[in-house]
Amino acid sequence: KATHLENCQGKKSQHAEEANFYLSCRAAYLAVLKSSLENITSREQLSLVLQQAGRNPSQKTINKYWTPQTTTLNFDDFCAILKKEQPATKTELLEAFGKIDREKTGYILHDELYKILTTRGDKMTVDEVNTITEQADFNCSGKLDYNKFCALFLSTREQCCSTARARLEGDSRLRQQHFGNQAESPSEGIPSPVPKPSPRISRKAEPKVPKGESRAPSSPSSAPGGRAAISTTLSVGASSNRSTRLIEPDTMKEWQCAQSKGCFYLEEDGEIISHKYRMHLPQRSSVCVTIRPLSVPQAEGRSCHWLAVDTALFILKENESQENLQLVAFTEVQSKEVCGWKGELGSGVYWLLPFTTGCRLKKGNPPIAGEAKLLCRDEDGELALTRDFQAALLEVFETIDLDGNGLLSLEEYNFFELRTSGEKCDEEAWAVCKENFEMKRNELTRQGFLDLNLMEATDRDGDPRDLWVTLLSLGYNKALQMTEACPFVIAVHAERCKPRIRAVCLETGGSQLSRALCSSVLNKGEARGLQGSDNILLHTYKSGSRITSVIENKSGNKVIIHVNNEQSKNCLNNRGITVFAVEVAPKSMMVCQHVVPLNDQEEWIYNCVHSLV
Repeated sequence: KATHLENCQGKKSQHAEEANFYLSCRAAYLAVLKSSLENITSREQLSLVLQQAGRNPSQKTINKYWTPQTTTLNFDDFCAILKKEQPATKTELLEAFGKIDREKTGYILHDELYKILTTRGDKMTVDEVNTITEQADFNCSGKLDYNKFCALFLSTREQCCSTARARLEGDSRLRQQHFGNQAESPSEGIPSPVPKPSPRISRKAEPKVPKGESRAPSSPSSAPGGRAAISTTLSVGASSNRSTRLIEPDTMKEWQCAQSKGCFYLEEDGEIISHKYRMHLPQRSSVCVTIRPLSVPQAEGRSCHWLAVDTALFILKENESQENLQLVAFTEVQSKEVCGWKGELGSGVYWLLPFTTGCRLKKGNPPIAGEAKLLCRDEDGELALTRDFQAALLEVFETIDLDGNGLLSLEEYNFFELRTSGEKCDEEAWAVCKENFEMKRNELTRQGFLDLNLMEATDRDGDPRDLWVTLLSLGYNKALQMTEACPFVIAVHAERCKPRIRAVCLETGGSQLSRALCSSVLNKGEARGLQGSDNILLHTYKSGSRITSVIENKSGNKVIIHVNNEQSKNCLNNRGITVFAVEVAPKSMMVCQHVVPLNDQEEWIYNCVHSLV
């Protein structure tokens, strides 16, 4: 119980930190722009909003985000930049000054300061330097007291942020603009299907609600006045979050099975990539397809942080080309952490596309103090892997051993190489590995994998930087916890034939997955038109412990939909913000949001108002 309470408190604390971060982002943004829906249109504006958020961007930083191809940046781009560009700490500032003050006197002569500031980095003018040296607060006798300067710099930065927050909180007009222009990239806009009458579109008849769930009336409670709007409320009991039973036939133990592991990896920009698979069925057969987070054997003191990550699998039929894939099924039945589908599939080739919402697998984990030790010296003074690093490497081995036979084939090892170095290991290099490391049947053993990593450290004279590059690319933090990846396992049981599945690539879901996701919601979910605007449809679908909404724009014009989740309780969405906006291209549809329970042991209430801006 104590552990459960600590976990709940930790989740709430993280949720509060995220909410506070986005409040600070909005405060800074609205200190410069009139609305969160207004875009940044120049380099100067970008610099100004970053300064309002307590950053002090150099021209190099501005150039990184405002390239010759950039025309605008929206609120969400701004939030992403702030996550990457952390403000300088007092320690970092003093270290920078300390490199100039080699005698450690605490002072820098004005002459030296002029020389540095006017000739290096973002060169300042003499007048700009004079503005600094003439400040009596931290200047005396021709010297700069950089300790006082740093203190004043930090306090001014904090005051700037506090002023922006106070302005936001004290202005009711600004508080109504707490939403971002969460527009998807053009590739995410999926063309709408050919219009046809849909029996699901109804404003009068309420759909049947599964046991353990309840719906509230659909009158918009918090939509801006006069706008076309619709409200959706769905209450889900704790017992129904993951209680749907995946019924397995009694004879399924005799069915033939194929399975493969894989992994979701979180990229620097927040995008999620994963393995994709091809499945071959020799003949028509009843099948049962499942996906679940992989439970890896853990050393004492380690835990599987990723087991709470939601997973799903989309099954697409391959026709004449890989680009023309047709959604035939997806895993919609959930039993605890297992998500599955049962049905009949014809013979042929299918693609299996793993999916996670990004509600729990996302950036924003609290920073880690310190750094785990990867290497040590043994009794003979030889370089060795620490026990914690060995445990992490064995965890990695279990994850990349896709067929689960306890050995790494060249194909499996190359997925690891592509992820960590961007290059493949060819047959010749694999033969060298065979000469130097333990192998069985031309496949690398666990011990061989450990020895290979030790050799890499030895080649670098004990420098662990390359090892950290590998670990960070695999989703580990500096405490050797896998917080930005989620390994999973897929299993396919077939009654009449032996299925074959094979991982073929490691990449984002792309347009194929986006289309499949939208199609699944349109086929299974409830469709309702925004009141006063029949060309805008909201499709909402609950699958297991996930709610997904898709906005379909049948009109010939671009529309912006304001989305408000403020009345939801115990909910977590993939956008990391409760109030935002989405831009939907004409004659297209797009995923609006995914929502899961913050704590799946308690009731959660999804209450969302969509209104036309």
